[in-house]
Amino acid sequence: MAQQSTTVEVKILDKEYLVACPEEEQEALLRAARHLDSKMREIRASGKVFGTERIAVMAALNITHELLERDTMSDATSTLLRAMDNKLDGALGDGSGR
Repeated sequence: MAQQSTTVEVKILDKEYLVACPEEEQEALLRAARHLDSKMREIRASGKVFGTERIAVMAALNITHELLERDTMSDATSTLLRAMDNKLDGALGDGSGR
């Protein structure tokens, strides 16, 4: 069954955009637009970057960096947990006697 798509209006840096989006994804789209708007406003307020296009690119880079850092942190956490699990297995025995 095909997903029903509707048009959603989002406002980013005082400009309105119409975006086609499946109905069940609308809330996520609106949250993403609010997050992007917030990041772009932060960059514009810093006074270091001029022009909407440059502000958008810097916001995209910052958001991408945050996501990659989160993934890296997740990988590091996963590696640490595996190492701890291996040490516990070694300390408790391999479990074959259970």
